[in-house]
Amino acid sequence: MDILYLLIPVSVLLVFVIGLVFWWSLRQGQFEDLEGPAYRILMDDDRAQEKAMSPSSNREADTSGDPAK
Repeated sequence: MDILYLLIPVSVLLVFVIGLVFWWSLRQGQFEDLEGPAYRILMDDDRAQEKAMSPSSNREADTSGDPAK
């Protein structure tokens, strides 16, 4: 039963610290754009990689002059 004299003030202090951290994050704008990072992943430009992998670009990149390739 004596442990409650320690646990109750510690829990109140912990709630206060968590509240301060949450308030700080709101003031710093941590929750301003929640959807932007998710859309940036989906809007990745895969066409640039497709052009680099296409056979026509490989022929253009080959400058050795060897017609057998």
